[in-house]
Amino acid sequence: MADEALFEFLHMEIVSHIYKEQQSGKAEMDNKDRAVCVSVLEGMGFRVGQGLIERLTRDSPSFKDELDIMKFICKDFWTKVFRRQVDNLRTNHQGTYVLQDNKFAMLTQLSSGKQYLDQAPKYLAFSCGVVRGALSNLGMESVVTAEVSVMPSCKFQVVIQKL
Repeated sequence: MADEALFEFLHMEIVSHIYKEQQSGKAEMDNKDRAVCVSVLEGMGFRVGQGLIERLTRDSPSFKDELDIMKFICKDFWTKVFRRQVDNLRTNHQGTYVLQDNKFAMLTQLSSGKQYLDQAPKYLAFSCGVVRGALSNLGMESVVTAEVSVMPSCKFQVVIQKL
């Protein structure tokens, strides 16, 4: 329980630090500055996801298909990283998956409802990178985006890039 809180606070401080560094010396951040921050956080998450999936799949048998990999991400990987399973997994069977987490760990400390909805994207960039990094190490290049309509509920859309 304590390690969860420590990770959540560390995550908040990393986000805060990245945004403060980018804003230093400027009155306000523009969209380009925000995009740089999101890119840095997503890159950090990507590397973390790669490392975590290596450890988690070390003793696992190989996966038979794309859906099998996504089920592993939603159950085992999500549980190890965010301490709970994804609440819902949907797919169109054409490479697009939607993972819904109704109590996403990185948003529970912020708010419930719509109070800080505009702040949510910066706290989701790292997590998108974690998922993308994990999928990349499993041989699936993807684009991962997150959407929040009411906090702390979050939907991650994973689009698998066909090579």
